[in-house]
Amino acid sequence: MKKIKLKWILISCLALILIVFGIYRYYAYVMHDQWDERNLAMIEAKKSTDLVSVSNTQKSVWDENNIYWVLEGKNKAKQDVMVWVNFTRTGKVKKGPNVVHSELMTNGISKEKMEAQIKTLIPGVEDMRLLPGAYDGEYAWQLFYKVKDHYYYRFFRFSDGKELGTVFTLPNR
Repeated sequence: MKKIKLKWILISCLALILIVFGIYRYYAYVMHDQWDERNLAMIEAKKSTDLVSVSNTQKSVWDENNIYWVLEGKNKAKQDVMVWVNFTRTGKVKKGPNVVHSELMTNGISKEKMEAQIKTLIPGVEDMRLLPGAYDGEYAWQLFYKVKDHYYYRFFRFSDGKELGTVFTLPNR
């Protein structure tokens, strides 16, 4: 009787291990392209700027021409910097000038200051998500938010926090 229980416990443990391993492999398969793109952005940023360490990465996609990996980190002088690396739809770094842009965080509006500015600008803002990105060739903060039952997108210039373009309203469900 004890041998049968032990046998089923071992089989159950082995099955659980195989299931967890399968889920991990599937996740790695799905995320592989994103990880490769992120790593390519970090290599390109370190090669083209004085970026030394990366603390945060974020992919920003607005349209075909505004696909960026934005990296936050430190430069050789230990200053906080943000680096934008422009990508194509196929996941390659674009060719040409101004593909990689680096900006000291002190030359722009910090995320915390931008969030405070938004809360005063948009009363009743909920579910706010603020990400670095680009809009119409300008480096920006991309805001996704909710007011009452409606969702919106807005862009604010990274350098001075001024609003770019118009407010984009998402349709209700």
